[in-house]
Amino acid sequence: MPKNKCVFLDRDGVLNIERGDYTYKPEDFILIGGVKEAILLLKEKNYLLVVVTNQAGISKGLYSRQDMEACHQKLQREIDNAIDYIYYAPLHPIVSNSLARKPDSLMLERAIARFDIDPGISWLVGDRLRDVEAAQKVGVKGILVGDAEAPPTTNLYAANLYAAAQLIIQN
Repeated sequence: MPKNKCVFLDRDGVLNIERGDYTYKPEDFILIGGVKEAILLLKEKNYLLVVVTNQAGISKGLYSRQDMEACHQKLQREIDNAIDYIYYAPLHPIVSNSLARKPDSLMLERAIARFDIDPGISWLVGDRLRDVEAAQKVGVKGILVGDAEAPPTTNLYAANLYAAAQLIIQN
């Protein structure tokens, strides 16, 4: 039986507008233009969609898991419940080290095992080099989007998630 293909998605800066501060209130959680269309296009092409997001504000005491969950519920409502699973890393290096927190790859490893994902035909879309580094550790191809923090030299780059989705389905 063939393994599943997946697109791993970072959250802030890929799915919702990066505010430069923690996004934990549903009223501040605003989807980036074209996200719903990109998600539906990837689902149409039979990709699993898994969010992998660092959420250090939880361990810093800035917001609760329930606050984060309220944002994720809003996300799912706005994209017709198309996300298959959401992994999050609540720890911050100041509080405690975590192998789940990107650039480490435990969130991706868990998804790969749980959903029988083939890393060789899977992708990660992120807006930070740490996202792509996590993907590379498990053999997943990475795409940087938006105002990526460094010029994309060896990495694929797309303006936004919709452009990244088009790259993915063309490859």
